[in-house]
Amino acid sequence: MERLDGSSAVPGRYRGGVVALGNFDGFHQGHQAVVGHAVARARATGRPAIVATFDPHPQRFFNPDAPPFRLTSLDQRQRLFAAAGADAMLVFPFDHELASLTAEAFIAERLAAMVGASLVVTGEDFTFGQKRGGNAGVLADIGPRYGITAETVGPVSDAGGVISSTRVREALKAGDMAEATRLLTRPFAIEGMVRHGGKLGRTIGYPTANLDVGPYQRPAYGIYAVRARLPDGRMLDGAASLGIRPTFDPPREWLEPFFFDFDGDLYGQTIEVSLIDYLRPEVKFDNLEDLIAQMEQDCLRARAILAP
Repeated sequence: MERLDGSSAVPGRYRGGVVALGNFDGFHQGHQAVVGHAVARARATGRPAIVATFDPHPQRFFNPDAPPFRLTSLDQRQRLFAAAGADAMLVFPFDHELASLTAEAFIAERLAAMVGASLVVTGEDFTFGQKRGGNAGVLADIGPRYGITAETVGPVSDAGGVISSTRVREALKAGDMAEATRLLTRPFAIEGMVRHGGKLGRTIGYPTANLDVGPYQRPAYGIYAVRARLPDGRMLDGAASLGIRPTFDPPREWLEPFFFDFDGDLYGQTIEVSLIDYLRPEVKFDNLEDLIAQMEQDCLRARAILAP
């Protein structure tokens, strides 16, 4: 799948395409319905299917001091969009220039002139343009002036209400990985480069791969059963600590997976760690012996959870 820059004209082969437009940060069931509709319309009409997203997230642009809340990186979204059948991902850089565009200017200058969209599909609650002046109705009214047809997809709901990124974040903060997985249709995953840490894990028989949590939404701190994807496609099972490691000084926030039956060097590699199940909260231990005994129990439980 090709990644396109939303600040310049797209290649000719993508003009006239069907565009799914939204933030799509979590790419949960609701987002999947929007993209799925766009892909189906593209296939039915023989046009390219493009998923357009924004980076940084508009909320981060307008509130730069907000706590981390991202559910996916751009690389993760690109893989998810490709798996959903899209031909390209279009990334609109969300900057002062984009934020100052009126709804009509965004339609005319970006969707029509730069993208050459023939059909734009959004969720019913999607807003765009200066001061959120545009919505699905505005796009349907103004779009035809610039050769664009608009279609909307209604929200996806369940017994808990409308499925949303907010609900995913709430589940993660509560450590309810089963609920987060259900809403996302996949486990929540953190992707990052393996970095050098204090290497204490090696001295106690549990070497870990240390990842910064970065801009991701913080799930509940604690111990997780995890499954990781390496750059070469291999999958590894393990147990991971996510938090500030209260037993050790100084506190440092890491995601630290220990992979079962693995002996290799992952430093400098970008891996994706899926949080499968929440085992327990963080605990401060009085000594290493108690910590090691608990880690043994955590790994046994994680192995049982992850067993085929």
